[in-house]
Amino acid sequence: MENKLSIMIIDDENIVGKRLQPALEKRGDIVETFVDSRKALERFDEKNFDIVITDIRMDNIDGIEVLEHVTSKSKRTKVIMITGYATVEVAREALAKGAFDFIAKPFKPNDLRSIIERAAQELSSEK
Repeated sequence: MENKLSIMIIDDENIVGKRLQPALEKRGDIVETFVDSRKALERFDEKNFDIVITDIRMDNIDGIEVLEHVTSKSKRTKVIMITGYATVEVAREALAKGAFDFIAKPFKPNDLRSIIERAAQELSSEK
């Protein structure tokens, strides 16, 4: 599985993208990070991404809205939700609306990598 993945990270905390980007690029993936969810969705409309990793709680457009936008435009893109406020209700809502998985903050890059690996396997089996 050495296909490069195109990954978008959306989190209004700049540090999240700064930490995750190098960890994911080390695998050879192409990563774009956004702190502004509105700009991220504009970019998503221009380019196909394999995986979108989005925080749930953000100003302007929240993670559930990002999820709805992504799934309406691309059935193939896997959406992984990040939350610092892991509630069963929010997680259930995200999964019901088509999220691939979710991960609670704080998490280690390796925890996220293993979710990305599963998403990548699913993507390659769908081709």
